Amino acid sequence: MDRPEVSAADIEVLRGFDTPTICNALELLDPRFMSEGFTLDPLICAFPSLPPMVGFAKTSTMRASGAGSRSAAADSDFMDSYLDYVARDPRPKIAVVQDLDGRQCGRGSLWGEVNTNIHKALGCRGVVTNGSIRDLRAIAPDFQLLAGSVGPAHAHGHWVDFADEVNVAGLIVRDGDLVHADEHGAVVIPSAFATRLPEAARLIMRREKVVLDICRSPAFSLDGLKKAIRESDGLQ
Repeated sequence: MDRPEVSAADIEVLRGFDTPTICNALELLDPRFMSEGFTLDPLICAFPSLPPMVGFAKTSTMRASGAGSRSAAADSDFMDSYLDYVARDPRPKIAVVQDLDGRQCGRGSLWGEVNTNIHKALGCRGVVTNGSIRDLRAIAPDFQLLAGSVGPAHAHGHWVDFADEVNVAGLIVRDGDLVHADEHGAVVIPSAFATRLPEAARLIMRREKVVLDICRSPAFSLDGLKKAIRESDGLQ
């Protein structure tokens, strides 16, 4: 089934909201998003001051606990195919990478100075991975990293495959999914909801403002708080 088109303008609007607000907006539009579609395990955010990243998923899997089985020639061909895969989509992208090493997940990192610069040059805004990251002082500028751990070595880090469904920190992501991520974690936005989310997010913010205003007011009172909560719930 074709996915509804999400424009560059839509993506920029979505970047104006943090990921928790996007999650709240999705829940407002469809209650099933209260229990699915977002990362479940905590991730380390390398650069919390960066704005949210929104882009289409370029999925891949990797391992670092042991050497890969491809020959040098086969590995070179594989990397050519992987780079073609990442490059062929001109839209904003996010690399979403599952470390398959289980209990040894994060033993070695693919994500440091070199790969962040490569992927930024190919149009990626960042990476979401349950694996590890390194070279934090040499990362490509404005390239965000959300990861399961930080470590010093790449060990036997190598790509296993790409363009398949992955599970990163409990979030199922498929090639081409629209992903929103910041220091809180990541969420997949179904394309059908993308243009409806800003309005839902603004409604949530208006509802919250009514309660926050009374809580922050010098005239705060318990009765005023109760009234504000009822008023907030009634906003449409």
